[in-house]
Amino acid sequence: MTLSRATEISASGLAAQRQRIEVLVSNLVNAHTTRAEGNEPYRRKDVLFAAAEPQSSFGKELNAAMIGVNAVEVTGVIADRADPVRRYEPGHPHADKDGYVLYPNINPMEEMVNIMSASRSYEANLQAINAVKEMKAKTLELLR
Repeated sequence: MTLSRATEISASGLAAQRQRIEVLVSNLVNAHTTRAEGNEPYRRKDVLFAAAEPQSSFGKELNAAMIGVNAVEVTGVIADRADPVRRYEPGHPHADKDGYVLYPNINPMEEMVNIMSASRSYEANLQAINAVKEMKAKTLELLR
């Protein structure tokens, strides 16, 4: 694997984890949203990752050399289909005839753990890019 490919793979990981963090923060922000779209409460979302060929601008030769090397891409954001949580709040404006309000099935602690995990993955990709930069600098020093 070349240093350029290592950088591309880590960069794709950075982009994927950034998008994951955005979705997780959206889940936290909407943990108490009772009417997001229509009459349903907000649905928790999650990001799906998949391996992909890294995108390159160096031509066909480089693409041929990268066969078998994978990058990360976000293939989609899915909504959780878990049932909403029912809470008895008869004075709430969104309460049904029995006094129950539907809230999103979001556990803030679980979302925080997921955010920490995504943040650490982001940092790991950033450290990998920095290591590649150092290797490139050392290579240039040796070539002087």
